[in-house]
Amino acid sequence: MKTKIILLLLLPLSLFAELNVAVTYPYIGAIVKEIGGDKVKTTVLAQGNWDPHFVVARPSLIAKLRNADALIINGAQLEIGWVPALINRASNAKVMPNASSFLDLSTAVKTIQVPQSVDRSQGDLHPFGNPHFHLDPFNIILLAQKTAGFLARLDPQNMDFYKKNYYAFAVSWKKKMLTWDEKMKKSRGLEVIQFHDVFAYFNKRYGITTIGTIEPLPGIPASSRHTIKLIKLIKDKKPYAIMHDVYHPTKTAKYMQDKTGIKIIIMPHDIGSLDSIESLEGLFDYLTGAFND
Repeated sequence: MKTKIILLLLLPLSLFAELNVAVTYPYIGAIVKEIGGDKVKTTVLAQGNWDPHFVVARPSLIAKLRNADALIINGAQLEIGWVPALINRASNAKVMPNASSFLDLSTAVKTIQVPQSVDRSQGDLHPFGNPHFHLDPFNIILLAQKTAGFLARLDPQNMDFYKKNYYAFAVSWKKKMLTWDEKMKKSRGLEVIQFHDVFAYFNKRYGITTIGTIEPLPGIPASSRHTIKLIKLIKDKKPYAIMHDVYHPTKTAKYMQDKTGIKIIIMPHDIGSLDSIESLEGLFDYLTGAFND
């Protein structure tokens, strides 16, 4: 009898229940749902309209991690301020960074803006480069491929299912990319101001140049001196717009708009960051459409 019980415990989880995969952000949840289908239960920790850098380690999030079979994070230290605390308090070996059921998606892409050195005088720099890589739609395919391999290793019984879903998703996504590429052709060469350089990958994909940021350094509020300097830059260079994220106040941007007439474009960074953004496709439809109004 004991032998039978031990053998049952060793059988793959998928024979008894769907995998419960916790993910840090909604966009990751959307990818997991595309690949995992009905074989995977997806638990998203952060909401799309939250600042992805700063999430409160609430008891409800600890409980979600405690019950998870796996954890997928964005990585590149985007979650450094909140996920380690959750992991420590969840006491679940399956979501530990050294576990085979833990996935860091930043390992699937080549990050940009990797600093040669990091110190506090440079603001809140990310030592492994800009972590907002999912905002290049091409990277979504790489992240989906990485996710498919991860789920297949966790649940080999359904490997073919995950592979099939990945290939179907990749074919569909590449067609959508052609539409977005066409929409963004006339935006190539534009110059913009950002609040924080969230959209570096999006801008690189479509040939848009950021000539200034409202934050003088990452995570550092704008001073009066810096604001005046930016206003002069806007008057001299006449950039297309201020690309502004949804989770920082627009007060300084609106002041600059009053002084220069520059357009402000509110740019969502994730599913749910605006009420109208309900899918990955919807996110990029909105982002590319914002440059064609």
